[in-house]
Amino acid sequence: MRRHEILARRLAETLRRRWLKRFVVGGLYAGLLTALLGASSYLALSNFVRSGVIAVPDLVGLDVSEAEDTLAAAGLTVRRVEQDRHDETVPAGHVLRHDPAAGSAVKQDSGVVIHLSRGRQLVETPDLTGQVLQTVQVSLAASGLQLGRSRSVYAEFGAPGTVIRQSPPPGSRVEPSSRVDVMVSLANPGASFVMPDLIDLPEAPVRSYFETRGFRFGRVKYEPYEGVEAGIVLRQYPLPGHPLRQGDSIALVVAAQESH
Repeated sequence: MRRHEILARRLAETLRRRWLKRFVVGGLYAGLLTALLGASSYLALSNFVRSGVIAVPDLVGLDVSEAEDTLAAAGLTVRRVEQDRHDETVPAGHVLRHDPAAGSAVKQDSGVVIHLSRGRQLVETPDLTGQVLQTVQVSLAASGLQLGRSRSVYAEFGAPGTVIRQSPPPGSRVEPSSRVDVMVSLANPGASFVMPDLIDLPEAPVRSYFETRGFRFGRVKYEPYEGVEAGIVLRQYPLPGHPLRQGDSIALVVAAQESH
């Protein structure tokens, strides 16, 4: 039994030494392989850097001049500049995006294509002249705009209650939701006069005088009046000395031929 035990121990010791030898050799081989890979990566990176490859800087938000200076400082150039879409945040004429994008690895002296923003999308103010306020609000809403201040003034043109002027003027390019101020025409009261005394004056020249100056006559009544010849003004309205405006109606009572 002892002999068998001795042989078993020797066999176990032999197997342990062989396993340990293989483990050490395998570990040395793995370490050597890792070192070779590390050295290869380092050499590849060094070669990459020495070959003049650099990262594209971020140009978004810069104007063309600033973008050119930034690229020149990095050893790159502008290949071309193109107009792109409207944008709510990047002002018009500034870089919206570029190709290659920021952080891309490119060779020195490579060109970058710059795409510029058109800025916020503007809308055109409609022509509101001659429209009443209710229609104005509909027209502005359809254009993405709002009604601003509204002032009423006497004017010699434009129908009463309609727009005669606006700010900004028609065709202006403004930002969406901008306000448009309007000026609305009121009926022109005309100039004010003092009603003269027409009593005892002949009707014909009285009519001619007022009608050629834009006044109008309303009711003219003819009544016989003893001792007064036909065609002479007997009574008038407005009364002498009262205010008279163009558009007011003048009423007269005129002597008629007496009937016999």
